[in-house]
Amino acid sequence: MTQENGNNTEKEILLSVQNLKKYFPIRRGVFRRQVGAVQAVDGVTFDIYKGETLGLVGESGCGKSTTGRTILQLLTPTDGHVFYAGEDLTELKRGAMRKKRRHMQMIFQDPYASLNPRMQVGSIIGEPLNIHHIGNAADRKERVQELLSLVGLNPYFVKRYPHEFSGGQRQRIGIARALATNPDFIVADEPISALDVSIQAQVVNLLDDLKKDLGLTYLFIAHDLSMVRYISDRVAVMYLGRIVELGERDDVYDHPLHPYTQALLSAIPIPDPDVEATRKRVILEGDVPSPANPPTGCRFHPRCAYATDICHQEDPEFREMGKDGRSHMVACHHAEKFD
Repeated sequence: MTQENGNNTEKEILLSVQNLKKYFPIRRGVFRRQVGAVQAVDGVTFDIYKGETLGLVGESGCGKSTTGRTILQLLTPTDGHVFYAGEDLTELKRGAMRKKRRHMQMIFQDPYASLNPRMQVGSIIGEPLNIHHIGNAADRKERVQELLSLVGLNPYFVKRYPHEFSGGQRQRIGIARALATNPDFIVADEPISALDVSIQAQVVNLLDDLKKDLGLTYLFIAHDLSMVRYISDRVAVMYLGRIVELGERDDVYDHPLHPYTQALLSAIPIPDPDVEATRKRVILEGDVPSPANPPTGCRFHPRCAYATDICHQEDPEFREMGKDGRSHMVACHHAEKFD
């Protein structure tokens, strides 16, 4: 599956997400009847090209992590399709999906919770090799030491336990585990949010180097917009379970077309006192609505300074607003005001 970009060259689509939904039922009463649903992910559509990093950003609770887990079928989708290399993952049975997992891995957010404290590091990293029956015992031992070296850790640490490592080192172990089966696609679910600021840049640089050296493709989920700009090729902005803006990194950051994206970007501090003193801050009013009872029309309208009657009544179309052949999608009735 390929698609032309703005330079008239074809990009290969590795992953295609189409109208993906994940609702969590709300049950009450003695008989646990369903009385509603939390619409964590509601009709998300995007493609990820082979060899790129797509950054997925948004406030906490907007559905970013649920999107990543549902793409990998760690959560069963309520509706929609996920095509990986042209194959619909939502149609695969458990055995077939298990085999497919060696090509798709995940780096989890919390390095303190995602590693089994009772297992030695060598066993943690080597577990995917055992599950997928890759190599013999000697091959697996050699592969584990190779992976530790690859992520910047001493290969002789295989007999140590997770509690003997710092947070940054634990996240490197998680990265090594994700790389064990030579995957093509990795979902990095806020891999730096639980780390000290001084360590975050090291981990992001490691991920970037691994992408170039191993030809990886990332879905990089984060709420640190400055870090997302550093590592991503394209950026998708999520609000209350939906993608509201998607485009090339510099287009989204330099010319945001959605009021929510503008508010997020205005919160990034600029290391220039003169610019920081004169620039306009966008302060959002009110709280994020509940995903169990989202507003009608545009989901952002209760907090939007530009909302009109149509915003209250009609759901905005996710439409193309790019220039010079560059794709820039936005879901806003009034995007032309910011073009």
